Amino acid sequence: MKYYIIAGEASGDLHGANLMKGIYRSDPDASIRFWGGDLMNEVHAGAAGADTDGGLVRHYRDGAIMGFWEVFAKAGKLLGNISFCKRDIMQWGPDAVILIDYPGFNFKIAEFVHKKGIRTFYYIAPKVWASREGRIRKLKEYVDRLYIVFPFEIPYFREKGINAVYKGNPLVDAVADSPALNESRAEFLKRTGLEDRPIIALLAGSRKGEISTMMPVFADFVKKMRQIPQYRDWLFIVAGAPSRDISDYSPYMDSADKDFIVLFGETRPIIRHAEAAVVNSGTASLETVLLDTPQVVGYISNRLSYMIAKKIIRVRYISLGNLILDRLAFRELIQDDCNVSNIMNEVRRLIEDAKYRSAMLSEYALIRKALGGRGASEAVASDMVQELERSLISPRR
Repeated sequence: MKYYIIAGEASGDLHGANLMKGIYRSDPDASIRFWGGDLMNEVHAGAAGADTDGGLVRHYRDGAIMGFWEVFAKAGKLLGNISFCKRDIMQWGPDAVILIDYPGFNFKIAEFVHKKGIRTFYYIAPKVWASREGRIRKLKEYVDRLYIVFPFEIPYFREKGINAVYKGNPLVDAVADSPALNESRAEFLKRTGLEDRPIIALLAGSRKGEISTMMPVFADFVKKMRQIPQYRDWLFIVAGAPSRDISDYSPYMDSADKDFIVLFGETRPIIRHAEAAVVNSGTASLETVLLDTPQVVGYISNRLSYMIAKKIIRVRYISLGNLILDRLAFRELIQDDCNVSNIMNEVRRLIEDAKYRSAMLSEYALIRKALGGRGASEAVASDMVQELERSLISPRR
């Protein structure tokens, strides 16, 4: 069967790649055409013998947009991509379209595909529980099967009349299968050529706008931390985001500085071997929980986007781990609170206050337990294939 998958950002590429592996296992003759990134492309390349008809259509780095003002400013490009995507779907003729998060784009595609009579699956539900609850109507009307990835979403969607499918969280598998978990600190240091010194991990986000906002803060944070004698010789490592390159980071760094550096393709090892992490909110924050490294979340957005978000977002926390527990397992420094002084104070507490650090790691254990065990991606893929097979026998009316 033919599957058309749309993932619009780095986290979608990660989950899309694992989903594709499951689809190829459940449907060995599958052909998959997709919008995504390097991870999805690698999976497709590995299945090239069986899938010569599919392939990458557009890379997410060419279209990832976040924030209300940013979406408005780039509306022309977004609409152009939507029009192209619709044409591409109809020319290729898939049996099912699978939408991964990225609601601003994917809701437009869901409506179009549904009206064309193509089976529509939505994987990783839009965060309607946080804002824009009116989108629930569109989920009911345009999506044949909704797959959710957080336990707190089960009662929420049930109350809204949507029989969503929960098979666990795919990030559990992604982290558990990571080579980082099987590599010692000594091996990591040797492989990367780093000296054996304590590490603080810095994650600025995956979008260019996030990086340009967070990196100046990180640079000042490193400068101020080095003024404290006990941190003078520490390593401050920025985890370079997938699809970005050194030019996104270099304006904020000194190339001669060997203790404040960027490493690409090493996000999980950096987090795992760090004493603490400063994380731009998103999937990386939940990965940090799974890797058991104490963290503080920092997030700064466009001022107008922030003002709009404050009026419409209904949840108390921006980090998935805190949302799962419905309390602050780790601090969130948002907008004006995301400043060097606050970050320094929190990072020092994570490192120097053993009781505080231990309490956070205990909360991490509860988050991991709530997420469930392994096998989510494969279970979702199997369910999609079975559902599609059933629909071909009994088409939607």
